[in-house]
Amino acid sequence: MNNPARNFGLLSADRAGSLCGVDFLRGIMDGRYPAPPFSEVADLWPVSVEVGRIVFEATPSARFYNPLGIVHGGWIALLLDTVMGCAVHSALQPGQAFATIDMTASFVRPVSERSGTLRAEGILLHLGSRIASAEGKLFDPAGRLVAHGSENCAITAIGSGDAERRR
Repeated sequence: MNNPARNFGLLSADRAGSLCGVDFLRGIMDGRYPAPPFSEVADLWPVSVEVGRIVFEATPSARFYNPLGIVHGGWIALLLDTVMGCAVHSALQPGQAFATIDMTASFVRPVSERSGTLRAEGILLHLGSRIASAEGKLFDPAGRLVAHGSENCAITAIGSGDAERRR
C-alpha cells in the first residue's frame, strides 16, 4: 500500500470549482489537496484516477462491525457510493459538481477485519448535462467480488446547493 501522509479537510468552493474533476481527485490521491474528512474515519484512499474510472483501497475493521460480528453494509455502501461518485466526478469540468440521487447495492459475501484490504472500482457509464450514471464493484484481496452497485448523480454548478455551504 502506497498511502502518502494524509491531511483531511475541504478545499474552498472557489478552489475546488477551479479544478476539473480528474485533477481534483489526483490532487487528493497524491496529497496535494486534503482528503475529505469521512475518508479518515472510513479508512479509504484513492490509488488510481483516470477520467471515467477510479480505484480506491479500504481496510475493514471491527469498529464497523454490526451485532453479528461482520462489517456493516453501510460501510460497504459508503465504499461503493465513493467510487461511483468519484467516477462521475473524474469526468466533470471546472465549475461542475455532483450529488448522488439514487443508489443500489448488492452484497455478495461478508466482510470482516480478516478480509484484508479491499479494492473498490468505479466506472462512469454515462455523463449527460444533468444526469450521470456509474457502477461500482468491491473485491477482496483474492479478487473475489464482495459487493456491486450502480447509481445516478445530478450534475450541478459549484455554488449551487451544498458546495456553496462549504465556504
